[in-house]
Amino acid sequence: MSAAMLVSVAVPVQAREVTGYLAAGEGVNLTTVLPGPPTPGSPRALADAKAFRDSRALRGMARWQQAAADVSSDLGARFADALGFQPDWTKLPVTQALLARFGADRSAAIRVAKTRWQSPRPFIGTDLPICEPRTASLIANGDYPSGHTAHGWSFALLMAELMPDRATAILARGRDYGDSRWICGSHSQSAVEGGYLAASALVAREHGNADFRRDMAAAAEELALYRRGLTAAKPR
Repeated sequence: MSAAMLVSVAVPVQAREVTGYLAAGEGVNLTTVLPGPPTPGSPRALADAKAFRDSRALRGMARWQQAAADVSSDLGARFADALGFQPDWTKLPVTQALLARFGADRSAAIRVAKTRWQSPRPFIGTDLPICEPRTASLIANGDYPSGHTAHGWSFALLMAELMPDRATAILARGRDYGDSRWICGSHSQSAVEGGYLAASALVAREHGNADFRRDMAAAAEELALYRRGLTAAKPR
């Protein structure tokens, strides 16, 4: 491990301001990459509205309850079954720092896109239920693209690469986590699809950064060692 990396992981991620891997102007411009929200009255907009209305029938069912639980952004807990363990991030400082730095780049890119489009969330103007509280911050934060979906799908993409033997389960869970947003009613289906596309574009761009590639290699080694320790600790 390089001296620079030792410095970066010695300080808890939560205790310092996290900077991404990409300098200003180096990231993906999602307003060019993404198609944007559908035009009001278009077939796609009408399909979004129908999907929102029809999926309200899931209220109280198991999939609705899962969507409510998936409002949490604690991805270690939400992806635990797919990963095969619930990560103790205090024992995975390199992986935690990698995810935090990538997350800073992801959040910045999503913020620009949401500001550009400012599309209303599907529940606005209705009294139909959603699976989380209708807070002022939720209402003010644009629908497209779904940042929650981008968060979950990018986590899935990165963890699938770091743990290829678990890739199918992790990616399936990532798709499911994103789908929870339109099932919840907090996002339209098109915004969720935009979140998937945004995450894929952002992960692809990060791979062009040498520091990111270095940290991915170090995180893969860290996770492999951590998983061996979990296996050794299991009762025989």
